[in-house]
Amino acid sequence: MYTVKIRKSVMIAHSLPHPFFGPAQNMHGATYVVDVSFKSTELDSHNVVIDIGKAHEITAEVLKPLSYQNLDELEVFKGHLTTTEFIAKHIHDEIKQRVGAIFNGRILVELGETHDAWASYEG
Repeated sequence: MYTVKIRKSVMIAHSLPHPFFGPAQNMHGATYVVDVSFKSTELDSHNVVIDIGKAHEITAEVLKPLSYQNLDELEVFKGHLTTTEFIAKHIHDEIKQRVGAIFNGRILVELGETHDAWASYEG
């Protein structure tokens, strides 16, 4: 398995309005470290998994609508608890949609909330 991994970050605000989340029910901010791994069993005709520059560009495009936003106010997330896991899948799905013509493999999106707490989605 070949892997290309890139890293970005995004600052967001949100709340998790359910007693399960304790103090995180209240509005709070997060700066996610966003690691995106592109995985493939084969290299393409250029002997790469994906062009690293293109991977950075697409990931930045996907993160831009979330950057410095209150996720509670974004239409795409209305009625959803915007947990780190949920946001990881959202980012994954948006990236997957954009790389369809240039990448055929698995994508792992990992979001670091702190230096010792991460959540991810792979598909």
